[in-house]
Amino acid sequence: MILDIKTRNNVLSTMQKLVQQNAEIIIAANQKDMDAYTGGDLAMKDRLKVDDAKIDSMIASLGQLSSQEDPVGVERFAFTHPNGLEIYNRTASFGTVLIIYESRPDVTIEAGGIAFKSGNKILLKGGKEALNSNLAIVDLWHKALLENGIENPTRWVEYLNYDRATTQAFLKAPNQPIDLIVPRGGERLIAFVKEHAQCPVIVSGRGNNFVYVHKDADLEMALSIIVNAKTAKISACNAVDKVLIDDRLPHKQKFEAALLERLTEFSVEVIAEPSFIENHKASHPNLKPITNSEIWHEEFLDYKIVIGTLTSTAAAIEKINTYSGGHSASIVTTDKQAATNFMAAIDCAAVYHNASTRFTDGFEFGLGGELAIGTDKLHQRGPIGLQHLVTNKWYVHGNGQIR
Repeated sequence: MILDIKTRNNVLSTMQKLVQQNAEIIIAANQKDMDAYTGGDLAMKDRLKVDDAKIDSMIASLGQLSSQEDPVGVERFAFTHPNGLEIYNRTASFGTVLIIYESRPDVTIEAGGIAFKSGNKILLKGGKEALNSNLAIVDLWHKALLENGIENPTRWVEYLNYDRATTQAFLKAPNQPIDLIVPRGGERLIAFVKEHAQCPVIVSGRGNNFVYVHKDADLEMALSIIVNAKTAKISACNAVDKVLIDDRLPHKQKFEAALLERLTEFSVEVIAEPSFIENHKASHPNLKPITNSEIWHEEFLDYKIVIGTLTSTAAAIEKINTYSGGHSASIVTTDKQAATNFMAAIDCAAVYHNASTRFTDGFEFGLGGELAIGTDKLHQRGPIGLQHLVTNKWYVHGNGQIR
C-alpha cells in the first residue's frame, strides 16, 4: 500500500517549509562534517558543503516535486482482446528504494524526495563524512511525515547508519525487502554495490566527458564551452575531462594557445600528446605528456584535462565511444550535418551540439531534480527524474474468460 498523492504532496510541501525554517540547523550540522573532513579530495569536499545556495536548491526541488503530476498509475497502454478482456498497462511504484551515496547531503532531499513522490519507501545510506548533515535532514523528513498524520515515519523514510562491513552484509542479506538500489558516488562505490546487491541496481557511472572541436567550429564558442565545462564545477559528473581538436581546424595552433591561456587562469593541469606539447612548450613549460593510454578512461573530478588531436570526425567518434563513461559528449561546429552525424553515432546518454556538457542535470533538463544520471542503457539513460522512477503493472479485467 502506498500513500495517496495528496498526502505525498503535503509531506513534500511540509518538508519544503521545514528546510526553509531550519536552514541554519542544517548548515551548522554540515559545518561539523566540514570541520571533521580531513581528506584531500577537492570534489568530495565540494559535494559535502551545504551553503545558502544548496539550501535554496533543496527548497526549490521540494517545491517542484510537490507540484508535479503523480507518476504512479499513469496509463501507458490499453487493449481490448477479441474475447472481451480489457487489458491496461499502468505505472507502479517499485516498493522500497535504497539510495547509497557519498558526501552529498542534498541527495537526502532531492533523490529522497523523488523516491518518496514515486510512492516508494526510502532507505538512505549516506557516507560517514556527511553523517551530521544527513541526520539533521532525515529528522526533518520524520517531522514532515508526523505533521501529516503518519505515525510511523521510518516506515517511509529510514536512515541506515551502517559502516562498510554492515552495509555489505545488509546488501547480501537485507533484513527487509529492497526492490531497487541507486548508488550515487564514485566507481568504487558503484562496483561495491553491484558486487553485493541482490536486487536491480541503477548504475550512475563515471563521467569522463568529451568535447570535440570540429574543423568548422566557432573558435570563441569552443573556448567558452570548454572552459565552462571544465572549471564551473569540478565535482560534477557532467564536467569535461577530455578535449579533442581536429587537425583540419583553421588557425589551430592559435586556438590551442588561447585555450591554454584560459585554462591557465583556472590553474588547470594540462596533459597532452607529444606534438601538442612541442608546439606550446615555449610558452607553457608545465604541460605534462600522456604516459599511458589508460588516462583516456579516467574521470578526474579535479582541475585536470587531457587534450588530444585527430584527423577526422570519424576518429573523434571512435575515440569517444572507446574511452568515455557513456555520460555526455559535445561537438562544437557550424556544420549542422556534421553535428547530426556525430550525435547519432556517439554512444552516450546525452549528446550536445555547441553547448557545455554541464547541462546534463535533472533541473536543467526540466525534470525538477534527479535521482541519478544513468549510464547503463536499462532502464533509463541520463538524468532519472520523477517520471522514470516507476515500474509498470498489467491490469486485466474480464467476465469469466478462460483460455
